[in-house]
Amino acid sequence: MIEIKDIHKSFGDNYVLKGISGKFEAGMNNLIIGGSGSGKTTLLKCMVGLHEPDEGYVLYDGRDFTRLTKDERIDIRKEIGMLFQNSALFDSMTVQENVMFALNMFTKQSKEEKLERVNFCLNRVNLEGKNDLYPSELSGGMKKRVGIARAISMQPKYLFVDEPNSGLDPLTSIVIDELIDEITNEYNITTVVVTHDMNSVMGIGESILFLAEGKKEWEGSNKEIAHTDNQRVNDFVFASKFAQAAKEKL
Repeated sequence: MIEIKDIHKSFGDNYVLKGISGKFEAGMNNLIIGGSGSGKTTLLKCMVGLHEPDEGYVLYDGRDFTRLTKDERIDIRKEIGMLFQNSALFDSMTVQENVMFALNMFTKQSKEEKLERVNFCLNRVNLEGKNDLYPSELSGGMKKRVGIARAISMQPKYLFVDEPNSGLDPLTSIVIDELIDEITNEYNITTVVVTHDMNSVMGIGESILFLAEGKKEWEGSNKEIAHTDNQRVNDFVFASKFAQAAKEKL
């Protein structure tokens, strides 16, 4: 479980996060949603240490990540997998080299052991035999799956996913959502997904944190979000559904 307590973050005069608290449970798809500028990506970056919060705490199973030194954070970082919005694959590396990157950095495994783990991860995301391809040879959906394979290569306890369906067609988005859901449940991972995709919200949103203007506006499940009387949530949900429907007609 990950717990955040009273997280504040500003950049100069721009006050982005205004005292956000919440819990993200293991074995669940925990979604952070909200409109542009609501603070959801900044919150994710504070949780993984890419930004330092001005105030507040981030606890990984009771361990206060925000109060640890850079060296002390290494053990927790080894337990974190991350899928970036644009997959962030290294263009000059093959699929195999991309997935093996963290293993080379953080483990003392033999080459054979690392290759075995790479092949296991690629098989798990249905990319068996794609080891020698380069990112330029992959479709958008395949890049996302390579990114997931790399993110789970270290057998993480915590998985962070930033806009996994950005740039993907609706059918491929469903495949990625289902893959994230399967991996989360199969390995009992604490998964945190930042998204604005209402199909993801309704499909895998077991726990949802809705942000507005840097504050926690609402929290609940996908079963509850369609029936809330919170006007800001309703405006976001139904505007997103309308936009997606219009896009699919084009």
